[in-house]
Amino acid sequence: MSAVFRSLPAAVALRAKFSLPPQNPLFLLTFHRSKLSPIKILQKRVFSSAFASSSSSETLSVATPKQVNSAGDSNTNALQWVSRTDFCGELSEPDIGKRVRLCGWVALHRVHGGLTFLNLRDYTGVVQITTLPDEFPQAHSVVNDLSIEYVIAVEGVVRRRPTEAINKKLKTGSIEVAAERVDVLNAVKTKLPFLVTTAEDAKDSAKEEIRLRYRCLDLRRPNMHSNIMLRHRVVKLIRRYLEDVHGFVEIETPILSRSTPEGARDYLVPSRIQPGAYYALPQSPQLYKQMLMVSSFDKYYQIARCFRDEDLRADRQPEFTQLDMEMAFTPLEDMLKLNEDLIRKVFLEIKGIELPNPFPRLTYAEAMSRYGSDRPDMRFDLELKEVIPLLTCFHCFLSFL
Repeated sequence: MSAVFRSLPAAVALRAKFSLPPQNPLFLLTFHRSKLSPIKILQKRVFSSAFASSSSSETLSVATPKQVNSAGDSNTNALQWVSRTDFCGELSEPDIGKRVRLCGWVALHRVHGGLTFLNLRDYTGVVQITTLPDEFPQAHSVVNDLSIEYVIAVEGVVRRRPTEAINKKLKTGSIEVAAERVDVLNAVKTKLPFLVTTAEDAKDSAKEEIRLRYRCLDLRRPNMHSNIMLRHRVVKLIRRYLEDVHGFVEIETPILSRSTPEGARDYLVPSRIQPGAYYALPQSPQLYKQMLMVSSFDKYYQIARCFRDEDLRADRQPEFTQLDMEMAFTPLEDMLKLNEDLIRKVFLEIKGIELPNPFPRLTYAEAMSRYGSDRPDMRFDLELKEVIPLLTCFHCFLSFL
């Protein structure tokens, strides 16, 4: 009981700080029946009360630094969600005269002829924002204080660019947004480790270690973003083709499994429930897909994650993703045709490249005799040639001399 009375001043202080409703003081006497300390129980009551009050409101009420928007209003207590009406890269000439609200990152900031311009970027692309200092001085003032990679919300009207200012390199190069209101959602308060927005032909000076350390910045770069989107489009196309055209079923197989003898070492995960035992991460879903075929699933596929504890090489890495599939009662030629058709479709729809139909085929013996490898690079005409007959003739000629 002495611990209870010692915690009583702390309880009174917490109740005064968080303005909790009056409670029966006898609730403190129940502390000894619980495994939680008095402070933990009080914290639990405080957080439960705060959650209940915040969930009943539509406005996110959080403590944020003081922010000033282009209307001159300051807000020190609450941050309201900003609802955008359009995306930066999807605006075009039919939208001229439309009032829009955009959200994104400042990709470029420049001052020219008394006007301030910036490029606003989101995942769809870039659009130019211009200011009107005479009509909307507050928005002009806020834009002047911005810097690269600030997160802002812009409200304004889409208008046509002057003929001499049209940028044909941009999808939105013929239009711009005249800013009437600008809100800073998140400011950049420290120097960036590397520039996010650079020219496509500029040499990347940032080291890979720095880019990986600041991965969220690295993925904002156009080339890195396009790589992620390319992978998404390929996987989406594979899924639609296998499911809608050939009737495949996508099944997810376990990641934690028992170690099985395969070509490489397994990554091991200790088991907390069974001390001394370990799970293994799969090198490929080989056993699982065979079980599925035995279980009468006719066509199976999976965009599978694979793990192999190997030393790094040109074509090896610790984890990778592969398309894994299995078909029951299917001859070899049907399996090869399905894969060839899938690869042709991916290259045609993603990159517009037409691949030959059918693919050239080589036997293992022919590949080794002509190219010296079971994975020959046929983009070059470099082949191995049999020179023993020539050497024999040359030896005979030397013997005759």
